[in-house]
Amino acid sequence: MLDFALKVSVVLFAIAVVLNLYRVAVGPSLPDRILALDTMYVNSIALIVLFGIWLGHRTYFEAALLIAMLGFVSTVAVCKYLLRGDIIE
Repeated sequence: MLDFALKVSVVLFAIAVVLNLYRVAVGPSLPDRILALDTMYVNSIALIVLFGIWLGHRTYFEAALLIAMLGFVSTVAVCKYLLRGDIIE
């Protein structure tokens, strides 16, 4: 049962990443593209965690944590640049 749920969730998250990629490329405005990129980070973290569960390795969880930290910092930096025009004050 867990194997089936894992496969279904990987497929659904992969579809979500593709749809987010479309929104990043076509997005009507820059904030929509930033939000789609942030959502893509979250979906990629979920894919990496699911892949780690599937293979049974702990290394993938550490990689997901690293991507989460980088995703948060980059989203804050891009939003700050969008609002103020400068990242470092």
